[in-house]
Amino acid sequence: MFAQITPTPTWYLLLAAVLFATGAVGVLVRRNPLVMFMCIELMLNAVNLSFVAMAKALGDIGGQTTVFFVLVVAAAEVVVGLGIIVSILRKRPNANADDLAELKG
Repeated sequence: MFAQITPTPTWYLLLAAVLFATGAVGVLVRRNPLVMFMCIELMLNAVNLSFVAMAKALGDIGGQTTVFFVLVVAAAEVVVGLGIIVSILRKRPNANADDLAELKG
């Protein structure tokens, strides 16, 4: 009836490229720190998807192991980064990335 399409690593890499490009455009265009943070996380997940796709294609578990450690570090980064951004946005609701650049000191 219908031909079943088996996804190949090329499909996953193409999806990862689209996700990464979407995240990169979001970081470059948007000035809201929360949206920029979410776009960076999208880019990180796109790279993780490409690691898993290549690990599957090459039959090596090294890429999947790397993704595991990247996800652990990303979870810690989300907790700290999101906490900082939310606390800043509570004090100054209309803060943008240019305002946050003044915090460098």
